[in-house]
Amino acid sequence: MGQQVKAELITARANKLFFYSPYNFLRALNVEKQQRLFGTGQTERYAADSIHRVFEFRGEEKTVQFLYTYLSWDTGFFNAPVYKVFTALFDTTTAAATLATAAVAFKQHLQQEGAAYCFAELPIEDTCLIQALGTAGWPLIETRLTFFRDGLNDFHHPRYPVRSAHQDEAVAIGRIAAAARNEHDRFHADPWFADDQGDRFLARYATVAVEGYCDDVLVPNEPGLPIDSFLAISDLQSHSASLGAEFSRVVLTAVGPANRGWHLKLVAETVQRARSRGADYVLMTTQATNRAVFRTCEKLGFKLGSTGCILACSF
Repeated sequence: MGQQVKAELITARANKLFFYSPYNFLRALNVEKQQRLFGTGQTERYAADSIHRVFEFRGEEKTVQFLYTYLSWDTGFFNAPVYKVFTALFDTTTAAATLATAAVAFKQHLQQEGAAYCFAELPIEDTCLIQALGTAGWPLIETRLTFFRDGLNDFHHPRYPVRSAHQDEAVAIGRIAAAARNEHDRFHADPWFADDQGDRFLARYATVAVEGYCDDVLVPNEPGLPIDSFLAISDLQSHSASLGAEFSRVVLTAVGPANRGWHLKLVAETVQRARSRGADYVLMTTQATNRAVFRTCEKLGFKLGSTGCILACSF
């Protein structure tokens, strides 16, 4: 902590840092803009933010820097210090054993700093860093796939009755999120989220999504049908302005037994909503185990864009 990010290490890692853009698979988007926003540019700006930290490991010949941040909201919710790794910087000739040693030292540093939990969300292309963290005792928690739908003007699908969730439904939407357990998402696959912690976190996230954290939350609007599903959407407005393209991202969805079959309907209406706004892309991320979502993607013309993984350590 207290170190400055080394420019020469950013240069060495530029090819991998590009994949930290959540839109790296969208070929129509400008590569240089994505690097400035999410890759080399974000890395250069990293140490300027007060909540961002840099841990530097110096081996006999090589230097490795870990860039990570303190998550205040998560810390408050779980009543334990939570951190997130952005990436690590190192020369391309750094040996795997050196990276693993650096990752062990970083884990020890986190423990000394008082961390209770730390996770890293990494693009699958960053193989060396993933392997180093794994060797250092950071288990793989979740593998994620991001799908995208483009060509929205060519989207032709039956319409379904939906509406935006009302503010007074926020707590009920939270309960739907908590009840729709997925043993393969990180809040249930990671043993650190003991008992009902993962359920409570998802409930709170869904609640604040309705209260304004997300741009829209769709629910069924079919007469006589109880509301037992929802889909929360972010329109990623700041990214849209910077990249010159319009997006809608599915950030959280849950379907209970009383609304079986409504995942496809809610996603289809999300595409219709994006189309009506003049958006270019709809994005949706799910676990690599979620075959039900794969079937929705196939039926609605989504394509696979990227793969990522989450690793974590706890103390």
